[in-house]
Amino acid sequence: MTPTPMPPVLVTGATGWVGRSVVDLLLDAGVPVRALTRRLEAAATLPANVDVVTGDLTLPESLDAALRGVRAVFLVWTAPPATAPAVVERLATYARRVVFLSAPHQTPHPFFQQPNPMAALYADIERLIVATGLESTIIRPGMFASNALFWWTGAISADGVVRWPYGAAETAPIDERDVAAVAARTLYGDGHAGGDYVLTGPESLSQAEQVSIIGDVLGRRIEFEELSPEEFRSETEGSWPRPVVDMLLAAWSATMGMPAFVTSTVFDILGSVPRSFRQWVADHATAFTEDSTHPIDLSCEGSKGRVSSLR
Repeated sequence: MTPTPMPPVLVTGATGWVGRSVVDLLLDAGVPVRALTRRLEAAATLPANVDVVTGDLTLPESLDAALRGVRAVFLVWTAPPATAPAVVERLATYARRVVFLSAPHQTPHPFFQQPNPMAALYADIERLIVATGLESTIIRPGMFASNALFWWTGAISADGVVRWPYGAAETAPIDERDVAAVAARTLYGDGHAGGDYVLTGPESLSQAEQVSIIGDVLGRRIEFEELSPEEFRSETEGSWPRPVVDMLLAAWSATMGMPAFVTSTVFDILGSVPRSFRQWVADHATAFTEDSTHPIDLSCEGSKGRVSSLR
């Protein structure tokens, strides 16, 4: 008797840093993958054995073809909030479970408790998912290590002076590959229904220490020049959304004098320690020599991946 084919997992945001890693890890585990994309050309670099389907979270009816026959969905929200209820309703119609890439907005640490323009959206989507009765897992990564690229590459490749506020503010940067590994495991592994996982890197590092580590790995001296909040607002005027700047400044200010929130969740789920920030920098060293024109990217699906003030 011919075995019944395993139903695929649908990956949204499949061309972003986290989503692409999830695709590769699922394929490595023998799990069929279907990728949702708004534009077919954006998915040209995905492996040939990925089933690529077009669809748009802003047009819930366009998702039916991608959702038909799937068993689980990795949901990376890449759209305004208006269509979230209809999208989640469609997920519940076709799929059995969903793994949602959210943020640690419920975490009792000052860094994550500041006003956040995305937190309300994430919380609403989480409530919508729960209300459908879907099996769900919530993934909550903290600050992404990749923020270092988007924030500091331009300065490092120019004059080697990073001008930034709150150099002593500490975060625990997490490698996006560790986030993807946890997401992939919860998509095909057992025992994760109802899981709510806050993910961080293994150590608390000040922003100035992170810049110093980058310099050590690159083998060059990189200076850190402290900016006042007002100077930072002036430097980012017109290129960064003002609510994001205000949120970052509030979060960094609130965490001054205390270590970052660090969890063991990556190890608990994967059985391996999360990658250090130094290892992440070493693996992306050449990127720091390229000029960056992407100071922040909230789209979650572009080639630069998902970058958020709480990640």
